[in-house]
Amino acid sequence: MNTRPVIETSSNPVALSASFNQDASCFAVGLDTGFCIFNSEPCQLRVSRDFNAGIGAVQMLGKANFIALVGGGKQPKFPQNKVIIWDDAKQKVAIQLPVLTTVRGVRLSRTHIAIALQNSVRVYKFQSPPELWAVFETADNPLGLCCLTAKTLVFPGRTPGQVQLVELVTGNVSIIPAHSSSLRAIDISRDGDILATASDTGTLVRVFATSNCAKIAELRRGVDHATVYSLAIAPSGQLIAVTSDKSTLHIFDVPHPTKPPRSATGNGSQRFTSMGGGGGSPVMSDADASQKWGILGRIPLLPRVFSDIYSFASAHFEIGDEALYGSSTPLNGEAIFRPPKGIIGWTSDHSLVVIGAGRDGRWEKFIIAEGEDGRRYCVRDGWKRYLGVS
Repeated sequence: MNTRPVIETSSNPVALSASFNQDASCFAVGLDTGFCIFNSEPCQLRVSRDFNAGIGAVQMLGKANFIALVGGGKQPKFPQNKVIIWDDAKQKVAIQLPVLTTVRGVRLSRTHIAIALQNSVRVYKFQSPPELWAVFETADNPLGLCCLTAKTLVFPGRTPGQVQLVELVTGNVSIIPAHSSSLRAIDISRDGDILATASDTGTLVRVFATSNCAKIAELRRGVDHATVYSLAIAPSGQLIAVTSDKSTLHIFDVPHPTKPPRSATGNGSQRFTSMGGGGGSPVMSDADASQKWGILGRIPLLPRVFSDIYSFASAHFEIGDEALYGSSTPLNGEAIFRPPKGIIGWTSDHSLVVIGAGRDGRWEKFIIAEGEDGRRYCVRDGWKRYLGVS
């Protein structure tokens, strides 16, 4: 009897990257054969384009027909130092933006295109032909960190740990000294009022008001080092989700500079009477996140770890045992890389989706639900491997 394991063939699709559109209603996946676009909830395939060559990064503009593409994988469709604006309605290239070095990330708005390189961010006016609007120097930015809204552009500063915030109307630049080590993740709320950051250390998430760059919250993911995969601000701007290589999804309350505080009850959360919906289970919940350590948090001479704000709920998400993939993508300049995991998209204030790339492309849905004890929990509500979705 032949007991040798089946050797995977190159015909199996590999997701090189995954990203949500601005309202997380869809997510786009760059494949070693082209790209796909899915509805986020439920997970359904919307568009599939086979180029017979690799797309290392895909960025949507809402649900518009313009999509930013960058080549990637073992056989890139496009050069990795060029951003392609693809018109999917006409099935052809609309704009080409060549740059001098490898593209690390790209973001779109209706008026601008932002391209993150290793040590700079180039901003173009979204028109044909495109017009270079500004170039900003940055610290090393191998992950291509950049956020773009209708009014604001955010990216790493010239010193590791700093954030630059640019007002697109006036061109004014603000510098926020967010961390002492290099940035690992950033996100800006949909209303543009708050900014969240995490560093390579992975223990703290800091939240700032964009109006005056003041720090309004400091949230503790944990006490030991972790690699933050993703952080995302909910539509209301009053919740933040964080994933890391600990395979844990954390949910935090966040004070919003212009909105009243959320109450623990009456916040629109769903209710459930039994644990474990969709095969998941809540890991931890606190009625008041700041009270995680109880009376210890009020003893003045104890280390600050006992008084920090912790997540009010957390849940396990699947990373999988993904093998190294022998190629490079625009989002990672190494010869081999691990496909990105734990990418978060809030579909509402009480529902979020976590996706991962690789051969084991997973989609997981979580809900924020209120238990019989009145506390809020984060519960997995379903999952599937999206590469097999049709």
